Amino acid sequence: MRLPRTLALLATLLTLGCRKPPYTPPETPMPPNTTLLSQMMRQLSSQPGFTDALIHQLDSGGKKGPALLTPKLLTELRNRILGKDWSGLDRFPGWTMREINPTVRVVGHFAGKDQKLEAASAVHPGTPISAAQAQTAAQYLDLGPYSLDKAETVALDTPSTLPPFTTDGIVTKIGNDIIRGDGPNALAPEHADSQRLADILNRLAANQLQGAQTFAVSVAHVPPAATPASKADRAVFHELFPDSKSLSASTPDQLITLLQQTGHTVTVNDARYFANFAHLHYKGDDVMAPFWINTGLKVPDSHGRPLLVPVSHAELEWHIHGPHLNADISYYFGIDGKSEWRTMDTLDQAWVLKRDAHAYTGKQAVEATRLASLLTIAYMHLHQKHPALPFGGYYALGVCQDGVSAIEHALTGTTTLYPNTADESFFTDSRDAEINSLFRIIPKDRDGHAPGPERIFGSLPVPAAKGAEPFAAITIPGLSADLNATYTAWQQGKLEGQHDWRVYIFWAVAIVLAMLAAVVSSVSKRDRLNRN
Repeated sequence: MRLPRTLALLATLLTLGCRKPPYTPPETPMPPNTTLLSQMMRQLSSQPGFTDALIHQLDSGGKKGPALLTPKLLTELRNRILGKDWSGLDRFPGWTMREINPTVRVVGHFAGKDQKLEAASAVHPGTPISAAQAQTAAQYLDLGPYSLDKAETVALDTPSTLPPFTTDGIVTKIGNDIIRGDGPNALAPEHADSQRLADILNRLAANQLQGAQTFAVSVAHVPPAATPASKADRAVFHELFPDSKSLSASTPDQLITLLQQTGHTVTVNDARYFANFAHLHYKGDDVMAPFWINTGLKVPDSHGRPLLVPVSHAELEWHIHGPHLNADISYYFGIDGKSEWRTMDTLDQAWVLKRDAHAYTGKQAVEATRLASLLTIAYMHLHQKHPALPFGGYYALGVCQDGVSAIEHALTGTTTLYPNTADESFFTDSRDAEINSLFRIIPKDRDGHAPGPERIFGSLPVPAAKGAEPFAAITIPGLSADLNATYTAWQQGKLEGQHDWRVYIFWAVAIVLAMLAAVVSSVSKRDRLNRN
């Protein structure tokens, strides 16, 4: 065989040898009463109009997680369903952060800026609430029965008059035995008290908005047994609450201190779940619908297959129980564009799991509350200054992880969540200097670089157990095996990135051989022409 053909053949064989074998995600085992999204779509996608109707429902948004379905992602979802790409649907979308970023930026580019709205958001100290501010608050901060332009004091030790839990507005029958939305969980009986507390904390935070009238919360008395025992704690307590017979708070962190000192237990948990981008139920079963991203790491012994993981939802959860109040509420920046306290009494599907990465009590619970309050105000300022951002600023201003990451770093000195997407160029308002500083510190994942493994595994809703299968508790088919292998390799110092140095050498050799084959072929052809 002539040399040029030999070199070309070697280059071709090298290229073919580098091709990854196709991967079909397993469909079993599954948790009880759960079906894959692909299995549901196999049965229903052939019905005329069904796929478009379902995608329209999904486009209406959801409660949790960084599962922002941009127009390009919705088109990709539709194409996989209509193309019967069931394996692809089971790992939807499976893109890197670098691939997801442009789908958001394009929308942001066309949204542009509204100079009139931005000018209307400008405020001056001492001025009353403007129409623009009131509109922003109405859209991006749930205050319940309270308003920014009314000064009042609410007694917390009186029963809540808010309605009990209802599925109205959160559960929808789509047809074909499909329901979207989730019913009540074990915390639903507390709904009236929890909703009132969420509204109160949001309104207390809003005291810091320019022009907002003072809002306060009172508790009628202090149980004698709850008076701080130490002299130092008593001094702080009496400084905050000089009249022990009629206590009041005008900031969220002051309210938490008041509750702690009046016989209530207060725990703030940093909770992580798998995000459920669909919240569907089919024939009574939960529909497993995680939103997958490519981490940039490689699964060991998989011929270079990338590690895909479902994105997680992160939130801070306040659990408060005592003589005046029993309530459980959460805080996060959601796809509705709101960074606020919320109720947390809808039922999560079993496969999303849950892990409390941190539990803050005492002074840390107070500090977590203070920082969450500052986040609320920072996001209100951002909405006022950039009202034309698409998706309520979700993704450009961060996802649910960003705020939790910032508070985690402030309280522990570490960041264990992935991905964070906030564009820190937005965080420049001098009124929010502390939040701006925290957002500059936490790692970002907008450029698509592989994150540290500690953040990938730290985001998971289960802890790494000891033994050969540290993530056996995860019930999504195929995921625990990939995580077990990757985690073990990381612990042993053998973890490879997506762009391992051997891959670069492999392709360099192939390219050199191809170029050499082309040169030799050209020289041989020229020599033949000269002889003729």
